[in-house]
Amino acid sequence: MPGRVAFAPVWKRARLPAAIFVCSAVVYSLFLGGRAFSPSADNHYVHLAHSFLSGQLGVVGNVPPGMNDWACYDTQEHGPCPANQFRFPASQAERYRWYVSFPALPAVLIMPLVAIGGLDVPDRLFWAILAGLGPALLFLLLRTLRERGRSERSLRDDLLLTTLFAFGTVFFFTAVQGTVWFAAHVVAVPLVALFAMWSLDARRPALAGLALALAFMARPTTMFLAPLFVLEAMQASRPTDLPSLDEAASIWRRLAHFLRTTRYRETVRPLALFALPILVVGAVAMWMNAARFENPLEFGHSYLQIFWRPRIEKWGLVNFHYFGKNLAVFVAALPWLSAVPPYLKISRHGLALWVTTPNLLLSLWPKRTSTTLVALYVSVIVVAILDLCYQNSGWVQFGYRFSLDYMIPLFAVMALGGRRFGPGFILLMVFSIAINAFGAVTFDRAWQFYDGDPTQNIIFHPD
Repeated sequence: MPGRVAFAPVWKRARLPAAIFVCSAVVYSLFLGGRAFSPSADNHYVHLAHSFLSGQLGVVGNVPPGMNDWACYDTQEHGPCPANQFRFPASQAERYRWYVSFPALPAVLIMPLVAIGGLDVPDRLFWAILAGLGPALLFLLLRTLRERGRSERSLRDDLLLTTLFAFGTVFFFTAVQGTVWFAAHVVAVPLVALFAMWSLDARRPALAGLALALAFMARPTTMFLAPLFVLEAMQASRPTDLPSLDEAASIWRRLAHFLRTTRYRETVRPLALFALPILVVGAVAMWMNAARFENPLEFGHSYLQIFWRPRIEKWGLVNFHYFGKNLAVFVAALPWLSAVPPYLKISRHGLALWVTTPNLLLSLWPKRTSTTLVALYVSVIVVAILDLCYQNSGWVQFGYRFSLDYMIPLFAVMALGGRRFGPGFILLMVFSIAINAFGAVTFDRAWQFYDGDPTQNIIFHPD
């Protein structure tokens, strides 16, 4: 039975990733509690899927089902609708058009379920199950790094990192929310893992490009992880018999050596194959943007009916103006302690990244370096800077959720960095799981633990 012989090794290799998926999806679903079979309050992707099924791009009925992050476009003035208005006379229905401005891939994924269950589909449960792909595909990436000789980690180490990611990062609370902002991360994370895995040695350029393009259609800033593939393609083109540089060589000398020994002609084909699906998916996105907002580069976030729209009109969606405030959240947002119940509160901006996952500090001090490690660092830094220049910090959140745009590469950095995962690492991992489990249980359910400031101005505990 040749088919069975061929199937056996495939199943044997798939068993552990499949078990990780099932375990993660079950835990996430259980943490939904009583919310598992009800629709989330801000199920924008369900409504966008409903629009697609109805053969249109705008909100069906042209009335937003809520007041949280819906985009309104004035077709006469070719700009935003009048501020803070969510209902217009029927006579102006053709002038003021309502849309979901978030990139559309999550809506496409949930569309079959919406076709069956309508607008009341339990989207929280769908996203919680889908979230199981994140840890499973991270494990596949770590295993690939190990099998190709990039990583010296053991299977135990890879499982530790996978467990830490699944339950000891902000991915945990994100996976159990549903709602538009968190669902986007749930979709993007496994695609980033596939992109990173297919980028190694630039062996799967078209698949890597497709994965990154699809991640862009959930979280646009993930597109700037592209340097990982570019540097891997350059490294793959270099001769294998190059003499090694002196260990004391400066970083600039190493960079010059890398650039000088790259065979650029050999990078043309993989880079072209990598770019092709990105261009195709980008063309689809631009067509949608032009059809809705008469601008192929406008997703619609500039037309959100939100309280701080004047800030966006003044400074734009991405600007260095926002960097300082977002950096304060990224590195210094701590829980607020008090002597009165509930004794602890968290700003709506969430907690600093090192508070929710202190193990990530290992990524700052790698024991060894490599071209892949440098490529991962470059990609992470580019995306992190862009996120820090965005018009908000990820508001409202338990922890800094924008880190999920580059969390997978950060975990690959920890795998390649060579630092030992000893008792200290385990203790920090237990802490990380405990604090993120708290976030998964309390966020959007136990608001007594969260500050009620609606202005985005309060990050630290008021005097």
